[in-house]
Amino acid sequence: MPEEQSQTIMAVDELQAIIQRCQILEEADFKGEDFNLFQVAGQKCLEDGYAAELLEVIQNDKNKVIIKNMGWNLLSPLVRCIFMYKQEDEKREHCLKILDQLAQLCYPKELFLGLLEEIEQTSQEQVCQTVMLLLQPLQTVLLKLQNKKAYSVGISLAMIMNQLTPLPVPYTKQQIQEDKLGLCQCCNAMVDFTKPFVNEVVKNMEKSSEDNEMELKEELLKFCMKSLKYPLLTAQLEQLEDVEEHPFRHFANEIVDILWAIREFIPLMSLHRKGKSLNWENQEFADIERENSADSLACLSYLMFVQHFGIDHFPVVFSPSYLLQCNMMHIEVLLKRTEESMLSKGLDLFESCLLRMEDNSLLHQYLEFRDFINVPQDLVKVMTLCPIEHLRKKSLNILQLFIDKFNPEGKYTLFRCLLKTSNHAGVEGYIIKNIKDQIHLSLTKGCDNIWFTGHHLISLLDSVLLLPEGAETDLLQNSDRIMASLNLLRYLVIKDCESDNQTGVWTTLGKIQQNFLKPLHVGLNMSKAHYEAEIKNKKENRKEAHSSNTACSVTVGGEKMPPMTTEMQLQVLHSALFTFDLIESVLARVEEVIEAKIKAVTDENSCVS
Repeated sequence: MPEEQSQTIMAVDELQAIIQRCQILEEADFKGEDFNLFQVAGQKCLEDGYAAELLEVIQNDKNKVIIKNMGWNLLSPLVRCIFMYKQEDEKREHCLKILDQLAQLCYPKELFLGLLEEIEQTSQEQVCQTVMLLLQPLQTVLLKLQNKKAYSVGISLAMIMNQLTPLPVPYTKQQIQEDKLGLCQCCNAMVDFTKPFVNEVVKNMEKSSEDNEMELKEELLKFCMKSLKYPLLTAQLEQLEDVEEHPFRHFANEIVDILWAIREFIPLMSLHRKGKSLNWENQEFADIERENSADSLACLSYLMFVQHFGIDHFPVVFSPSYLLQCNMMHIEVLLKRTEESMLSKGLDLFESCLLRMEDNSLLHQYLEFRDFINVPQDLVKVMTLCPIEHLRKKSLNILQLFIDKFNPEGKYTLFRCLLKTSNHAGVEGYIIKNIKDQIHLSLTKGCDNIWFTGHHLISLLDSVLLLPEGAETDLLQNSDRIMASLNLLRYLVIKDCESDNQTGVWTTLGKIQQNFLKPLHVGLNMSKAHYEAEIKNKKENRKEAHSSNTACSVTVGGEKMPPMTTEMQLQVLHSALFTFDLIESVLARVEEVIEAKIKAVTDENSCVS
């Protein structure tokens, strides 16, 4: 007899011997030794490739009691064998049928624990495949449970989500299409897994509010909230060209549908919802739960207001300003993140809310809400610190959109706030340009705008037309702000006649000269002298630096530059001098206009006299 056939007979015979021994025993008489022998013999059949024979044993009605008690022990070797065989292999089909039979025949509690153990112990590379393999038997087992069903569903969903969360979320079109680790497929399989439990909750909500059904609803809600944070908060959810069904868009739509079905969608979308929170004794745990909830709710708002998932369910009675107020806390959460996917969601949500509104319609009182002050400050950080260019540009456009929506008093208040908090010369220059535009509207359209004329404007100019540190101010670092301030002053003295003095600039001219123009002259002279001396020094030492082939660093505008050759340093220093010349040129023009205007008024008064 061939050796291979002999081994086959041994493996199957061992299993048959144990089965025959156990068939004559009562269920209560099964011993630990019987369980061990059955597991070893069954595992050997699987590992040696005799799944067909094992399947016959399991399908035999005479063995039902044995399989009900001992079958769950075969789970671990069975899963290993399924992954060992190729997709089209007949032995793999036999193993899958065995898995289905175990789900039908085994005691639910034991098999449930075995299935969770398999999912918990799988490697990250194989976790999605393992979950997708075991979801159907896990669902079958959970539907059989009578006691603690809600708890068991919750444990299952939490375990699976915890295993999936460390996986990177496919972001680009290519990554989504490849789905290397199977996360896209796995997420949508999870939704199918929950459907019978969702249906059970929906069915029983009409009949009663029994505690066990409320518990099941809570577990489904937890799953949805976790799914909103991962993977949906990280996922790219824009419609992709040539992708017929975007897996994450499908998943997002299903999550929203579940929330609607269990009647949690509208409560979650309500303004300032505090939600049910566990009473953690440990403050750190409480903070983590609050942060997770904030992320999930921010993602849900993005799904509805930007991607329009569930928008048909949302009441249409709310004003655009109220919707903006509802979403500001979510926008703030997203803009505080550094990941591209989350920042872009925050910007898109902010833009979507603002585009619903008419210009000049947002009342200044909204700036009394903390979020309406924090969000533009976060936006400024994205504009100035984000390494991703298209997000920086978009944040600038949205800041302008935000400014445009406020009424004049709101714009005035927002400008004062941003000038005080931005700590960035480029942003300050941009705000000053906006102030100039508002003054222009006030002077040319004949509108009665008290906020950008008269004493209100004078108060604002006090914080605009000055050097932060007097003559010691770093003029290069603050050049954007200084140029914008000079352009504003030039506009004011040209546009507003001293006799009219609508803006009040002529009333406060002495103060402007003292706090801004004179220190600027001194600062320019000091800065130019310093940089000219640096240039002279570099030129004198050029030959020595060239012969030693050294590179050194230079500090410009408060920033230490990377190591540069002498020629590169000279280019930077000359560029700085050019900036000073430009400032000096505009300053001279402003002073010429002021002098000419004062002389014209003096001459006119002389003629009258």
